[in-house]
Amino acid sequence: MNKLYIGNVSAEASEEDLETIFERLKIPHSGPFLVKTGYAFVDCPDEKAANLAIERISGNEELFGKVLEVAISVPKSQRSCKMQIRNIPPHMQWEVLDGMLAQYGTVESCEQVNTDTETAVVNVRYAAKDQARLAMEKLNGSMMENFALKVSYIPDETAAAEGASGRGRRGFNARGTPRSGSPGQGARPKMQSDIPLRMLVPTQFVGAIIGKEGATIRNITKQTRSKIDIHRKENAGAAEKPITIHSTPEGCLNACMTIMEIMQKEAVDTKFTEAIPLKILAHNNFVGRLIGKEGRNLKKIEQDTGTKITISALLDLTVYNLERTITINGTLKESNKALEELMTKIMESYESDMAAMNLQSNLIPGLNLNALGLFPSGAPGMGPSMSGMPPHGAHGGSAYGCSPYGGEGTFWAPLLSASSQPFSQGQPESETVHLFIPALAVGAIIGKQGQHIKQLSHFAGASIKIAPAEEKDSIQRVVIIIGTPEAQFKAQCRIFGKLKEENFFGPKEEVKLEAHIKVPSFAAGRVIGKGGKTVNELQNLTCAEVVVPRDQTPDENDQVIVKIIGHFFACQLAQRKIQEILAQVRRQQQPKPTSGGQPPQPRRK
Repeated sequence: MNKLYIGNVSAEASEEDLETIFERLKIPHSGPFLVKTGYAFVDCPDEKAANLAIERISGNEELFGKVLEVAISVPKSQRSCKMQIRNIPPHMQWEVLDGMLAQYGTVESCEQVNTDTETAVVNVRYAAKDQARLAMEKLNGSMMENFALKVSYIPDETAAAEGASGRGRRGFNARGTPRSGSPGQGARPKMQSDIPLRMLVPTQFVGAIIGKEGATIRNITKQTRSKIDIHRKENAGAAEKPITIHSTPEGCLNACMTIMEIMQKEAVDTKFTEAIPLKILAHNNFVGRLIGKEGRNLKKIEQDTGTKITISALLDLTVYNLERTITINGTLKESNKALEELMTKIMESYESDMAAMNLQSNLIPGLNLNALGLFPSGAPGMGPSMSGMPPHGAHGGSAYGCSPYGGEGTFWAPLLSASSQPFSQGQPESETVHLFIPALAVGAIIGKQGQHIKQLSHFAGASIKIAPAEEKDSIQRVVIIIGTPEAQFKAQCRIFGKLKEENFFGPKEEVKLEAHIKVPSFAAGRVIGKGGKTVNELQNLTCAEVVVPRDQTPDENDQVIVKIIGHFFACQLAQRKIQEILAQVRRQQQPKPTSGGQPPQPRRK
């Protein structure tokens, strides 16, 4: 059985009133309605009927002046880290949803659920129950593109079984085995746990791929059990548009080949004579391993599949776009085989990088990897996934490729792997960092009519402002960045990268900047340590220069400045370590509860 909870029920409502609604909407139920004060319960024969009731009744049906709310009934003992989110806008990009979910904690999985409804449904698992509870409170009923989200717990059957065996009275057994076909337990197409495939298509074929009123793309989605995002609004006027396919490897291949077939048919119908090669996008960090030493890997794929494969030049990369275009020339069958081999190589590279990250899971404390969008739990391999959308760049950019320098290799492994643990319990605290940049670079950071700094602020989820020059001939200017640890990481990463990209530093010169953070004056000694021990250890660990100027006068908030000078990763690591020290100081200052109401006894000297 699938038990439903019906909320916001009027005191005047009866069992017959509720039964009338179910019969009118042709929703089957397998038992009587149990009506309580303000709410009711009813059993449905299967998951499909329960989902139908939620879709048709919740927020849509009114009874005695009250709008009914319907959700899966989940006892408190079974409320876990898992939840289902319904009524998601059908054309919403998954990157936006991912970024929204990451605000409330670490998302371990996010799976698409196939339904007959126009709107999308996903099952989400958080790393902790309190994170799931917070997401439930914030998201249920919230509006997204004129759609009210509907969130409900997915029962934790394991917890129920354990609870029954551990606490059950004699003669009573657990409620049985987990329901077959309950959300998230079937073989569903995973949206996050498999690498999404990114492909480029000529702009003139986008209409044919979408079809009349979206019919064609819906059919592809249904047949291949995938989620497909067509980024039509990116790069206005561009000759090609990116498409992101979220599914299993098989689903990605099938969807890609179906799209290729549609384009070839449209080319015949429109008398388009040029060849239409298969083009996919892959992150630059995987490309070196795709090519192999002296090009051996790529040559072998070409020989095995009878295709000709070319990869776009490194010069095409920017700090906002770290994807390379891989062009496969051959028949559909040959291209399909080549694509399958390329995806296998990329998956191997991704898994290797993830293994490297897991080995170094505690280097930067306090960074929520999911919120960063650099390497979400759902494998971003071929394209952006998770967190905020990047500013408009070629092919839409890559949200997680946040290297300020680019280049091959796993640049994130030593540092970004760091921690997927939230900075603190609940929401991460906002931090303020003053970053000093060359005065001549201010125009590059702001951009034409302020567009660059606006895009940067939107991408990072931070407030970014350029402070006025203190003197007319100042050689440095201050960028004031306010945001969470993850927002600070993104914003500072982009600024370091922009300075390198715009040649404010030489080709072989490392970008080193000075950052200032403020700490409570009473905590400055803890940062320095006895005889300078702590600050020396900080410098040795982070490779950054850390200075707490002596004889500072605390400001109006009783805070003093700590200076950090170094390259990007050194600065980040130093900032995180200092924030960790401050967090320890704050915890130690919290009053400890005393037993029996007795005041704490003073320590003996």
